[in-house]
Amino acid sequence: MKDTLNYLFTGSRLTKAEAHQMLVRIAEGQFSDSEIASFLTVFRMRQITGEELAGFRQALLELCVAIDLSEYNTIDVVGTGGDGKDTFNISTLSTFLLAGAGYKVAKHGNYGSSSVSGSSNMFEYFGYQFNNKQDKLKREVEDAGICFLHAPLFHPAMKSVGSVRKALKVKTLFNMMGPIINPSFPKNQLVGVYDLDVMDLYHQVFRESGQNYIIVNSLDGYDEISLTGDARFVSNLTEDNLSPADFGFAPVPPEELYGGETVEAAAKIFKNVLEGAGTEAQQNVVISNTALGIQCIHPEKSLADCVAEASESLKSKRALGAFRKLMELNV
Repeated sequence: MKDTLNYLFTGSRLTKAEAHQMLVRIAEGQFSDSEIASFLTVFRMRQITGEELAGFRQALLELCVAIDLSEYNTIDVVGTGGDGKDTFNISTLSTFLLAGAGYKVAKHGNYGSSSVSGSSNMFEYFGYQFNNKQDKLKREVEDAGICFLHAPLFHPAMKSVGSVRKALKVKTLFNMMGPIINPSFPKNQLVGVYDLDVMDLYHQVFRESGQNYIIVNSLDGYDEISLTGDARFVSNLTEDNLSPADFGFAPVPPEELYGGETVEAAAKIFKNVLEGAGTEAQQNVVISNTALGIQCIHPEKSLADCVAEASESLKSKRALGAFRKLMELNV
């Protein structure tokens, strides 16, 4: 570690292989907390490179508790967090609309880091039992169209840095890892990022993965389609800007996306949207993100058709049906 730190302190970068090796050695407990903290601090002082991120990702995926859902054409919808916008659980709601529309979802997530309620907070609140059992997760995908992968159960390697991250109290490179280390290796992924620099990094990583992917950033700082203004996206096929009008919706005031100050408040919004009692702005934002997820799976479909499909899933209550079925399987 001393040699690596001295190398990095000169401004040098790690190759993908070197980054991979370092993370494996950290996971194996070869270094002290002080050494790990010094290593993580390097990537607060400068931007991580695409090659370094790819190496760290490869190591964590090799070390994870892998789940085989390869027989399904699954999708994950996830945001990086860290945008400081305190929105309601838009990405998580979108996964139920996808399931309601007949798609198979393998949602990867964790407790909220920058907001009150992350996806794990929401699933836990409604009674979902976190597990990493292949048979149970497959049954959920088959019967409800969706399963949830609570990150700590699938990434034991992260335990080796848990105390350091807690002590540092700042974002580290591991905050960037969550959206790109789904242990079920989904064939499709919609990822929201909080700025264009992170979008570029993820694009470098994903284009080597063989997945269908769309990475999106609302240009006013949201890590999803917010409808508060224009958004930028890049995929394995193309890149462009999107406006609210492209989805057929009017712009949304930012205050309409607020998720509340407690998990209970966020859960109330979550249930209201699924039951058709959400505000028009809340419903439109969830529909827009779902539509982009559908287009990730089926790039040949027009955005208008994807919006119609997502809207039908919500308004027909099929999305609510997928939610209720998943929770029934966890009684």
